[in-house]
Amino acid sequence: MASNRCRRDPCGFICLLLTYFSVFYADYVVIQYVLIPAYSGSVWCTLHGSVFNVILLLLLACHSKAVFSDPGMVPLPEMAIDFSDLRSQSERMNERGCEGWTVCSRCETYRPPRAHHCRVCQRCIRRMDHHCPWINNCVGELNQKYFIQFLFYTGMASLYSLALVVSAWVWRIRSEREEDGEKDNEGEESPTKHLIVAHYIILLVESILFGVFVMVIFYDQLVSIITDETPIEQMKNKLLKDRANGAPPAHNTHTRKPKLALLREVFGRGSVLCWLLPLHSTPPTIGGISYSALPDYDV
Repeated sequence: MASNRCRRDPCGFICLLLTYFSVFYADYVVIQYVLIPAYSGSVWCTLHGSVFNVILLLLLACHSKAVFSDPGMVPLPEMAIDFSDLRSQSERMNERGCEGWTVCSRCETYRPPRAHHCRVCQRCIRRMDHHCPWINNCVGELNQKYFIQFLFYTGMASLYSLALVVSAWVWRIRSEREEDGEKDNEGEESPTKHLIVAHYIILLVESILFGVFVMVIFYDQLVSIITDETPIEQMKNKLLKDRANGAPPAHNTHTRKPKLALLREVFGRGSVLCWLLPLHSTPPTIGGISYSALPDYDV
């Protein structure tokens, strides 16, 4: 399934390659041009190198889980569904507690509440947040945890590499001032110095851009979870309020829950420390993935 999405979305495939290239380039520069020259022979070289690579390993693990995990695709029916008597069926649907189910004209099936159709994946996704080209997949009910973890570790790696580059640059400036009298040695090392400075600048720009970018999305994701509204639902509610012109908002199909309960539905019901690891968590018990392609009413 992942390979099909890669073929259908060239932008997502390019973003995947760019993500892996950026991670491996940052690791190469930090080890080769930051830690070894500045902390060679010190325990700090091993310590910083180990911590930084652990963060990158967790980043790649969370990214892989977000890419290859099912975001919560609504199953397609094995046989075509007759929607000719949809109006009378909707009344029976509300009587049987299936309020909020809608019909997707593209998938030609019923979809549960808070599910939306993705044009890239060409499927309906439960509690769809958005389609992210950086994971070449939708962010939905079942992989939002891994996506947020990927954002978290990307931000950590960006801040960590930024601090290491700045500290190494300061160390290099101080060491050069102490060797101002050795002009011949300085002339011989000038090509290497320019190469190191170029790598420093590229890594600084990469760290700042990716760091700011993922932190903004990370904050937006947490707000979306705490408010129990996806960006698609926020946009729809805003449009409804604008059309109503001051009228009371429409009744939501889902009830608001405590913030901790909402976080546990995404990250799992185990220890809070497990929220930082890309471990499989139990799907939400209310409106989870154990449902058929049809709601509980006659078709």
